[in-house]
Amino acid sequence: MAETRNAYITLHGDLGAGKTTFVRHLLRTLGVQGRIKSPTYAVVEPHEVPGLTVWHFDFYRFEDPREWEDAGFRDIFASEGLKLAEWPEKAAALTPPADLAIHIEAIDETQRHVTLRASTERGRRMLQHWPQ
Repeated sequence: MAETRNAYITLHGDLGAGKTTFVRHLLRTLGVQGRIKSPTYAVVEPHEVPGLTVWHFDFYRFEDPREWEDAGFRDIFASEGLKLAEWPEKAAALTPPADLAIHIEAIDETQRHVTLRASTERGRRMLQHWPQ
């Protein structure tokens, strides 16, 4: 958990690939209780678990990366917490480099191919602890 304290993880894949479903399962694993809403319309949904704040972003509806600045996300990314972002390319130039990028490809209705790519030292340490 120490590696995820300030990590930025991006999720990539087509509509319906399973990005939000993956985040919901991750949040449940971290201990989030109650309803977990998709941030598609709100753009960001915060979650609290003991010792960790998690921010779930969905930039799908961004028309212009400057919306990132207007929404005050720079402050969120400067604060402690795990940041998970769907459709990160919509805010590309303004977000920090992802520690870990998760690419999800739908094979069919029930199968997914998932690729993990670390682009920072924190991300590489996270991959070392990822279940095989």
